Amino acid sequence: MQTKQLGNSDMHLTPMGIGAWAMGGGGWAFAWGPQDDNESIAAIHAALDAGLNWIDTAAVYGLGHSEEVVARALKGRSRRPYVFTKCARVWNERREIGKSLKADSIRREAEASLRRLQVDVIDLYQIHWPEPEEDIEEGWTAMAQLQREGKVRWIGVSNFSVDHMRRAQAIAPITSLQPPYSMLAREIEAEVLPYTQANGIGVIVYSPMKSGLLSGAMTRERIAAMPEDDFRRRVPSFQEPRLTRNLELAELLRAIGQRHGRTPGEVAIAWTLRHPAVTAAIVGMRSARQVEGVIGAAEFRLSAAEVEEIEAFLRAPGV
Repeated sequence: MQTKQLGNSDMHLTPMGIGAWAMGGGGWAFAWGPQDDNESIAAIHAALDAGLNWIDTAAVYGLGHSEEVVARALKGRSRRPYVFTKCARVWNERREIGKSLKADSIRREAEASLRRLQVDVIDLYQIHWPEPEEDIEEGWTAMAQLQREGKVRWIGVSNFSVDHMRRAQAIAPITSLQPPYSMLAREIEAEVLPYTQANGIGVIVYSPMKSGLLSGAMTRERIAAMPEDDFRRRVPSFQEPRLTRNLELAELLRAIGQRHGRTPGEVAIAWTLRHPAVTAAIVGMRSARQVEGVIGAAEFRLSAAEVEEIEAFLRAPGV
């Protein structure tokens, strides 16, 4: 499997990485509903066995639980993948999530993540959100200090704008940006991706299948049956008037995929990887079976004609 260097780091990433958001399980503000930890571990093992070499999680996913699941999955593995996690989201005993970029808070988060992940160093440590915005400089200064101390190897940001990145770069280099990117979320194409290209910042995109909406497995019935704590129930893309057209897009991806023996999800992921600024894509996986439905995207590439076929749909009235 081909790899690509991530920004200014010495890490060469496979085109896809394992996304552990949903592995946090249920019972928190941005959950995907309940999850069987054994299924999550099986998904991680299947993805690693298929050749993927990195995994992305965050402290806030399941309020620490996702990191613990990742540690369980990696225990005893002879070849450890790169492990990425994030900070700047904290919670209290009532499981209420807050925002902090204070230096002492980031240090506490890093130490807690190291314990939960059971690692000596975090390969890529990322600020999850640029909030509170007035504390970006303090937070990034703390990240650079953790890097100098050897607690983290490389430092990156997530959900940052160009202005946010400029502010951080005035303090220390940014290894990578993690933004949302899919056919249904293209905002970063105008300014963010050109900026990362010009400044040597790696890009690992998240939600390339728009939280499963473009996977080909989503139906109205499945959406209606989602658990009450599945955050996607509140997302406009999963509701009318957008839902009908989004499901039609998924069917177009199915038709394109069938020409190559690929799934709609693999087409959606390959579409994000077509962009030269994108280093790799984070792909959520909750079972070994789901891995089978997406792993082909690591090597599948769309033709120019197929990219234009998708663009024509997206340009049509009502999309």
